[in-house]
Amino acid sequence: MTTGSIGLAHHDLRRSSILAALLAGFGLSLSPIAQAAPSGAFGDQAEWAQRYDADPRLAITRSNTPVLSAQTFAATEQAIEAYRQIVANGGWGMVPAGHVLKLGASGPAVVALRRRLVASGDLDQSVGASPVFDSYVDAGVKHFQARHGLTESGVASKETFAALNVPADVRLRQLEINLVRLRSYSGNLGDRFVMANIPAMAVETVENGVVATHHNAGVGKIDRQSPVMMTKAIDINFNPYWTVPPSIIRKDLIPRMQKDANYLNEHKIRIFNKDGQELSPSQVDWHSLEATNYKFRQDPGGDVNSLGVVRININNPYGVYMHDTPEKGIFGDDDRFVSSGCIRVQNVRDYVTWLLKDTPGWDRDHIDEAIRSGQRIDAKLAATVPVYWVYITAWATPEGLAQFRDDIYQRDGFGPVAADASPWPVQQAIQPSVRPAVSARSQVLEPMNDEE
Repeated sequence: MTTGSIGLAHHDLRRSSILAALLAGFGLSLSPIAQAAPSGAFGDQAEWAQRYDADPRLAITRSNTPVLSAQTFAATEQAIEAYRQIVANGGWGMVPAGHVLKLGASGPAVVALRRRLVASGDLDQSVGASPVFDSYVDAGVKHFQARHGLTESGVASKETFAALNVPADVRLRQLEINLVRLRSYSGNLGDRFVMANIPAMAVETVENGVVATHHNAGVGKIDRQSPVMMTKAIDINFNPYWTVPPSIIRKDLIPRMQKDANYLNEHKIRIFNKDGQELSPSQVDWHSLEATNYKFRQDPGGDVNSLGVVRININNPYGVYMHDTPEKGIFGDDDRFVSSGCIRVQNVRDYVTWLLKDTPGWDRDHIDEAIRSGQRIDAKLAATVPVYWVYITAWATPEGLAQFRDDIYQRDGFGPVAADASPWPVQQAIQPSVRPAVSARSQVLEPMNDEE
């Protein structure tokens, strides 16, 4: 395999250092010309002149190549060959995870960390085996974190150690399994489509083979999984009501009311009997299942409504959809498995603007105006847009970067629950027998479906 085969042949000599770091983990080397770049220009200078993080070209930029594309499929094939070589060479060693490692730390664990980063191409082997956690190691850790969907802090702590210590042969198998999934999406997915990658907790909008917008996402918890499916976006609800489904009344709402009698009032949730008459929370026995006999509807309002200010409806048999959320803070978390199956979308106005791009009368100004009005307004897409909810835990980009995400639903075959690698036909969401109550972090009920 050659340098050009992983899409790096056009980098100039000034990038030779990072090229070596990227290629080392793939069993590759720079050309003799690149290797001939003078080292004295850097090696004889003070350490701060060599800081990887001082050069913006060394940061990983988000690829504009769709995950579901022929280019990604080809890059993943190449990454598999590279990882086979890594495995054949003995893989990589474990990094002691007893203490947090960051700038200024020193000791044998830092040496082990250096070797681990070099083995996967996140650090140039020329930086040596110093026991000091310097700016080179800091940049290498950030590079590694970016490839694994972790916050690029440069600090090696619990989550980073967990990813570092996944064996190379497991990563190879992960790439091989996901190549099968990627192959299933290698056909014509449409000129415009949406991909929601569940384990990556991310949404992409794609137009003419290029990523148009990218959004962090909140997806289904382990015991309330978002389903893998192919569907279409059909319409948008601005300032939606939310009708609490019976399952959430029983599992979430009743326990909350037992702890906080003001919860319904604070979150603008109204109670109606079968005749449509509104009841007071004090009229319900919250220490029984009486509440399941009533309808609970949350008023519109982005500050408390569980759907935020926008709901995107998609055809599917699971009663799930995509929506905004009043809890914007989740989008900055590494772990965003927070929902009951629906997908929460960061920067949802940008997403909706893209969906309604070809729908007359719905430019960004009109979208913002509809939201500001606080009124329930519906917008039907002029043409439905294909939407793919997928489960891809490993892939590679044409830039030569292997990406990995946690197999949160244990579908890669390494845990007790393994699903078929092929996403066609639509997979059924796993229905566990036990579902815990709403997580402590969440302050609002999480919609699973809507019966409005």
